[in-house]
Amino acid sequence: MRSKHLCLSITSVCLLSGADTVLAQDWAYSLKAGVASMPRYSGSDERRTEPLLGGAIVSPWGIFLDSDKGLGWRYKDDALSFSAYVGASASRMDKNERLRAGSKRLKGMGEIKSRTQLGVSASYNLGGVIVGATLEHALKEDDHKDSGKAFTHLELSVGTNLYDGRYGVIDASLSSHFGDRDYLQTWYGVTTGQAAQSRFKAYNAEGGNISNGMSLTWSVPISEHTQFSTLLDVQYLANEAGNSPIVERRLQTSVMGSLKYSF
Repeated sequence: MRSKHLCLSITSVCLLSGADTVLAQDWAYSLKAGVASMPRYSGSDERRTEPLLGGAIVSPWGIFLDSDKGLGWRYKDDALSFSAYVGASASRMDKNERLRAGSKRLKGMGEIKSRTQLGVSASYNLGGVIVGATLEHALKEDDHKDSGKAFTHLELSVGTNLYDGRYGVIDASLSSHFGDRDYLQTWYGVTTGQAAQSRFKAYNAEGGNISNGMSLTWSVPISEHTQFSTLLDVQYLANEAGNSPIVERRLQTSVMGSLKYSF
């Protein structure tokens, strides 16, 4: 699963942090830099640390270009937030690379290549409790028959603010992730071809619940335009994912710290 989403749960935090932002009246720009520590891949008991660098541009009409999501359009009012976008899906290597998900323990499993991804995301503020959903569909990648199928992922979340005061803002979110059969087979399954080339036995994964977990984010304003945020995300892999032979640890934790400058 994508490092840029920190196991895909940052989406729920983004829904919280942007819930009270109205449609931009002028061009808005932001830059982000930080560092993240996360599993080498979803289900790994190894960790990797990588820098976080990115930015976003939002037009007065809601059209945005975001280094995380891609190119899209969004709408926000006091209660409702909605966006549609096209970007790049996650990837995974079967060797150790400092800035990419994957591990040498997956040797023989082949690479899961990034491909074009379509997404829609929405959230609604129910008087301090924010419910959200994000649906993403990655298109077929023809070069790899074992890992190139189109797949779909759904995240459902509910979050609220725990603290807003002198020491910043603390938000909490609960999330559940779901995938179709091709998603689970791509990221957690082992085909007969992969089994013949790797140390894993064949495993056919069915669609359903991927993981359930929670996240906490603490945001502290440094100045009018600068904000520092820390994120702790914890996910527990459900049966179809957790029973995969490539999974070494079901409980997955990710930690991030970043500085954001908006202008």
